[in-house]
Amino acid sequence: MKDDVPNLKDFDRRLRDEAQQEPTLEVPQGEPTSKTQIIAIYGKGGIGKSFTLANLSCMMAEQGKRVLLIGCDPKSDTTSLLFGGKACPTIIETSTRKKLAGEEVAIGDVCFKRNGVFAMELGGPEVGRGCGGRGIIHGFELLEKLGFHDWDFDYVLLDFLGDVVCGGFGLPIARDMAQKVILVASNDLQSLYVANNVCSAVEYFRKLGGNVGVAGLVINKDDHSGEAQAFAKAVNIPVLAAIPQDDDLRKKSANYQIVGTMESQWGPLFAQLAEAVAIAPPVRPKPLDQDGLLGLFDAKDTGGDYQLVPATDMDMRGSNAQPKPSLEVVYDDV
Repeated sequence: MKDDVPNLKDFDRRLRDEAQQEPTLEVPQGEPTSKTQIIAIYGKGGIGKSFTLANLSCMMAEQGKRVLLIGCDPKSDTTSLLFGGKACPTIIETSTRKKLAGEEVAIGDVCFKRNGVFAMELGGPEVGRGCGGRGIIHGFELLEKLGFHDWDFDYVLLDFLGDVVCGGFGLPIARDMAQKVILVASNDLQSLYVANNVCSAVEYFRKLGGNVGVAGLVINKDDHSGEAQAFAKAVNIPVLAAIPQDDDLRKKSANYQIVGTMESQWGPLFAQLAEAVAIAPPVRPKPLDQDGLLGLFDAKDTGGDYQLVPATDMDMRGSNAQPKPSLEVVYDDV
């Protein structure tokens, strides 16, 4: 029904109006106080968010916690890793199918479990046929109808694509749906660029009175070159874990094998990560400007020492270039 669809234009206009106002209130920082910790994880596509979250959620469940893992990436790779490569029906496709059949969506249609972890995928629209951010919004609206706010979990982990900066993917930050954000990055410029963008989004909404903070950074495929650690220090957030660049981890991830268990040699690493995630308070980051981000890397690797050379009108015209008469008015001496 039309009445069930939120007016996103009004929401966008209110955000723009608020953005023009100088903040007058500093939001206090501190540890989450509600029983359920809702944590949004952001990172560059392919950086290892799904690998990190699938194993983190299994470790948390092994430690006796009730965990709900929600994939919010159109690739739907979060639950695929958890379920041994098998893709589960997404909320968006299930909702569409049920609506056409005149049926209601039930929990068992979209939520599945393994090793004590409950998991679901929001999904996304078909390529070229819709807005991924709108799909996220629709997915959370359906979760609320299914009773999301009445569910009993210790942790709700949200896996978000960090490359996309539209409002839908920024929903947990913009609407205070999560208490804190965890970033996943590696020692490369592109993944840290995405992490810095997320820090900028957190800072933007903190200025508008939001409460979401960044709990820290997980360094994946760590080669010990140190750029990710330098980034964390520069933006004033802690490093929660450094997952090494290891061939055994690469092979197990590629084969959909869970290593976030004490039966694995990697169990202690994920146990430490689970503890760090639980106690890390949400802090206000200090995002870097472009030059500050480039400064974390050797200029020989990034081209950061290049000086901009302005183009001229003659350059742009190429073979059609002709000297243009000056329009300057020159007055003769009296």
